[in-house]
Amino acid sequence: MTLKQQLESILSSQYESEDGDLYKVELLDGMTDSEIENLKSQLPNNNLPSEIEELLRFSKGFEFYGLEEVRFDAFGHFGFEEMFPNSIQLAGDGFGNFWILDIDSKGNWNSVYYVCHDPAVLVKHSENLSEFINHVDEFGQKGRQSNLDIIHEKTVMDIWSEKVGIMEKNEKDYDFENGQVELPEMFLVADLTDKPIKTGFPWGKSGPNTKIIRPTDEPIWIVENRVKQSFLSRLFGGKK
Repeated sequence: MTLKQQLESILSSQYESEDGDLYKVELLDGMTDSEIENLKSQLPNNNLPSEIEELLRFSKGFEFYGLEEVRFDAFGHFGFEEMFPNSIQLAGDGFGNFWILDIDSKGNWNSVYYVCHDPAVLVKHSENLSEFINHVDEFGQKGRQSNLDIIHEKTVMDIWSEKVGIMEKNEKDYDFENGQVELPEMFLVADLTDKPIKTGFPWGKSGPNTKIIRPTDEPIWIVENRVKQSFLSRLFGGKK
């Protein structure tokens, strides 16, 4: 099933909101030839996968209860380039948290991540856009039992409280000492390569302005790890 066919398959579905109101997917218009060409010119390698182009010509997104507009064309809207140099901001929850589709330097559309700011956590949400559309449909059908709601409400807290985590347990050797990136004095590595959905890491444990580096196209992040000083250390500038 293509992405266009997948979206078409949920158009007849009827969902019920928490207030008991019934609703359906409401499609946005498709993109014109000129809009498609303009988007291509912005994308890495000017590459728009044919299946994505077919979807965009059919519809550039849809309205769905509980989410801000789901958009397939919102390239570069997210703005967190150190985490996602190229991305589509698929949707927001209205509270400053977003579902982001990662695009690599060759223009391939890859996994979808949920980026939460409170707590400051990143979670692998869906393997790809196809699974994300399934997860939105499941959210409409199952509500609190859906993957989307569980990640939004529970998984982020589990990752933040370190009930689950990947950085401290990472024993793999990485060659970051190649001069291409300026590494923080101390850092942890968050490697989501081949990890399942609901896996993630806290990106804001070291407080505001934490340095984050994405060294390659791979889902690997270098996250600054600041050691908290005691009151006396701060008072005397760390000197004994």
